[in-house]
Amino acid sequence: MRDAQSAAHIAVLTPGLLTTLQDNGRHGLRQLGVATGGAADHWSHAVANLLVGNPADLATLEITLTGPTLHFACATRIALCGARIDAAIDGRPVPGNRPLIVPAGSTLKLGSCRDGARSYLAVAGGFKLPAVMGSTSTDLRGGFGGIAGRALKAGDILHLHEYAIARHDALHVPSWWIDPRPSPPPVSADGPCLIRLLPAADNAEGLFAATWQVDSRSNRQGLRLRGPQLQVDDPRERLSEPVAPGVVQLPGDGQPIALLADAQTHGGYPRIGHVIRADLPLLAQLRPAATLQFVPCTTEQACQAATEQRQRLYRMGQAIAARTLPA
Repeated sequence: MRDAQSAAHIAVLTPGLLTTLQDNGRHGLRQLGVATGGAADHWSHAVANLLVGNPADLATLEITLTGPTLHFACATRIALCGARIDAAIDGRPVPGNRPLIVPAGSTLKLGSCRDGARSYLAVAGGFKLPAVMGSTSTDLRGGFGGIAGRALKAGDILHLHEYAIARHDALHVPSWWIDPRPSPPPVSADGPCLIRLLPAADNAEGLFAATWQVDSRSNRQGLRLRGPQLQVDDPRERLSEPVAPGVVQLPGDGQPIALLADAQTHGGYPRIGHVIRADLPLLAQLRPAATLQFVPCTTEQACQAATEQRQRLYRMGQAIAARTLPA
């Protein structure tokens, strides 16, 4: 048993640009100054878990723009979801959005994300990690969670909870796959991404009228947007107010910031809108230089969109469970 457990791991040969362990985040602690964190694209994270037979909230590897190279000491089942990414197991290209059996001794090389910013790698049984404040997610600013509160580096060992399918000695790629999108695409691939927004009092008209471009300085804390300079209706200094993922702030330079998973818990910039939860996965997948347009949305429409997305995820989970996953 000890030998089997010690073999149940994945070795990090190269780490990629920014690869972190993320689950659903830390909830109920924002009043203490602890950010929610968790997967930036919560939809792709959940679908990857479902594809390997995990609960939707287990930790996955969140891969940003360029992926790692990983060596599997044991056979296991994996899935890749989110941005389409170049992937090869022992030199053989493999697709995403389906469960894959990776034999022991294999090397998975993940290259560039092709049509989004983030991909998610789930492993059957999940990663063996200690929980910090109820979550295994990596808090990069706080320096805790995941592996020592940091992104992966070469030489890291990712321990797994299960060593259950070592009898497989060949790569298995099923013929079936799923449509991983949280909703039908809002526009054609060559158009700006439409993001639904609950407007606030300040500068909503200017926000909706413009096409915005994602700045290269964006990160997990927020997307910095470039476009026409917006004016603050009330330029007086403001007290800090609570903020959360999805809030759109307007700094003094007139260029909005749309907050993502690692958003701070409060801020002094005016809040000019809030991206609805159903569209946060779309927001998280926007790469530097990508364009977006904000579309006004009502509270009722936001609630309906969230309900439809939960129902879609439930139906997807039922469809996956009805298939016989490779064991």
